[in-house]
Amino acid sequence: MKTIRTLGLAALLVVGTAVPASASSLGEVRVLAHFDRAAGQAAESIALEPGGGVVIGMIPARQVVRVAPDGAVAVLTTMPLPPGGGGTTPVVGDPVVTGVARADSGTLYFLYSSGQGGLTGIWQLPRSGAPRLVVPLPADTMPNALVIDGPRKRFLVTDSAGGRIWQAPLGGGRATVWSADPTLAPNGFFGANGMKVHDGAVWASNSDRGTIVRIPVTRDGGSGRAEVRATGLAGIDDFDFTDRGDEILAAINQANELVRVNANGTHDTLLDAGDGMQGTTAVAVRGDRVYVTNGANLAGDDPTLMLARLRR
Repeated sequence: MKTIRTLGLAALLVVGTAVPASASSLGEVRVLAHFDRAAGQAAESIALEPGGGVVIGMIPARQVVRVAPDGAVAVLTTMPLPPGGGGTTPVVGDPVVTGVARADSGTLYFLYSSGQGGLTGIWQLPRSGAPRLVVPLPADTMPNALVIDGPRKRFLVTDSAGGRIWQAPLGGGRATVWSADPTLAPNGFFGANGMKVHDGAVWASNSDRGTIVRIPVTRDGGSGRAEVRATGLAGIDDFDFTDRGDEILAAINQANELVRVNANGTHDTLLDAGDGMQGTTAVAVRGDRVYVTNGANLAGDDPTLMLARLRR
């Protein structure tokens, strides 16, 4: 495999013989945008926009940025440091912007974790004007992934420090714990991390335990019995479904990999450090396009947004 360093350079992935014939693969991989690691732009999360643009949360720059389809990067907001300069955020220390989400209306939301009440929680980014806090979260939480559950008109948020999933009304207000199942708990560092709603369930990754967990949504919107669907994924961050049943593409932060997780829980590597993966953090799939962010927060110094073609 060729190392991807410049915009427009593509690499063809060869699928190994152990991969099921029906599995998805990738091709036409290129770097869409480079970010400024020296300025703290470690790309952490992805929200897709119409037309091929994306919105990304940046840690520890405390920024939300937009990447246009041509790769141009624009900073939408930079969150202020908390009083005293921060340093009390659970697990990570410094204040960080993590998950981002886009409502069907076009409104953008993002998570800010500061270790202080009145700042930590879900923020709305208006089309004009300053961001505003719409869902406060406790100071001891480390909100990480943000999902809009449209049919139930609510936000869902993973808490990596507390090993929980929170819910809150989409219109804003008080958050409550949706699930505190032991499968979400950390084991020394990060617990529940990435999250998606898929096929009647909430799916979450657990970084410390290297697992993907499926939690059914009950008829009244509550959480059912959790089930571990994949193991052996130490350092897993965000993930997304390929629209081929329960097939998943997952970012493995610590190993600098993008892996495919098959419906039976087995997995294989599609991209690694030789392809430009550096602290891989997030994946988002739309049609045959796969967007991947590299934070370069544990390895390397070149955070990027990469774009690949999904072959089904």
